[in-house]
Amino acid sequence: MHVKASDERQYLENVFGKLGFSQQDGQLLADTLVDADLRGISSHGIQRLAWYRRMIKDGTIVPTKQPKVVRELPGSVLVDANQNMGQIAANLAMDKVIDKAKKVGVGIAVVRNSNHFGIAGYYARKALDAGLVGIALTNTRPLVVPTNATQAFLGSNAFAFGFPASPHPFMFDGATSAVAGGKIQVADKKGTELPGEWVVDKDRQVVTDPKEAEDILATAAFSEGEQKGGGLVTLGGNQEVNANYKGMGNSIVVELLTGILAQGSISADTVRGKHDFSQFLFAFDPAFFGDPETLKQDATAMLDRIRGLEHVAGKTIWVPGDREYRYLKENQQSGVAIDDKTAEEITAIGKELGVPVPAAL
Repeated sequence: MHVKASDERQYLENVFGKLGFSQQDGQLLADTLVDADLRGISSHGIQRLAWYRRMIKDGTIVPTKQPKVVRELPGSVLVDANQNMGQIAANLAMDKVIDKAKKVGVGIAVVRNSNHFGIAGYYARKALDAGLVGIALTNTRPLVVPTNATQAFLGSNAFAFGFPASPHPFMFDGATSAVAGGKIQVADKKGTELPGEWVVDKDRQVVTDPKEAEDILATAAFSEGEQKGGGLVTLGGNQEVNANYKGMGNSIVVELLTGILAQGSISADTVRGKHDFSQFLFAFDPAFFGDPETLKQDATAMLDRIRGLEHVAGKTIWVPGDREYRYLKENQQSGVAIDDKTAEEITAIGKELGVPVPAAL
């Protein structure tokens, strides 16, 4: 079904209020999920709500705790999410980073003791809105099998990078695995076959059935002795000959800048007792290097040249961000899509908490 973005936002704000979040925090959480759905990134939209609800029930997420600054220098800050939602701590950290970049040219933040923080691009775009270049990284639960391995160890470890351009910024936001784990959840809910080399089983054979793939990812998040084997593959697919070790390398870089730098859990250990994700946020002022408008024009010219290259008949060359900004414009008019399974979940949550569910368009 399709619902108005404003109705989805109001529903989410009401739900988060019932779950114990402050009004300000609830508005932020709702904004991150609606933003993902508007941009066509449904894997990180409202379909995540039931998962969040479960983590709140089991005490993994504590809505009443507030993030706090552990230590701070003119160009860097360490934030403790204090077991609350990742969005709340990451938003605080990026606000700090932006302020620092405005003052000294660059800002870096690490967030520890965190949880899922929505789409990484949300925070990179906050830097863009301030006239800066932005980067956001996170580790996750263990979902990804390294090159030639048969057990999950790495996270899907999202990486987002935003640079000013026209008619919209260059905005890369993606997992360092072949796809984000949420895409498997969405495919499972819709019952659609996986179209590529996304998931492998314990024998490292490609799996295309979404339910089998979701079962594999569910057990991939167990501790090593309980894992059945298999998981998401890294960028590059299943075979080493296609350089999937580069995807593994990208994921390890994210692990180093998040779990290791935060002195928290690496993805493999987020399922061993303490559940904690970590984030890395970075911004710098491009004005130090040249006139911001000239840099923006030069970036735009390069991206337009890429879009205009000769290409396969019937295909379009999409620069990162093109699809998301197109979906944003369309969905603001037509509403956001919610799959049937997620619609059932939000209806059940609404009934449980006494919150009216958005009406279908």
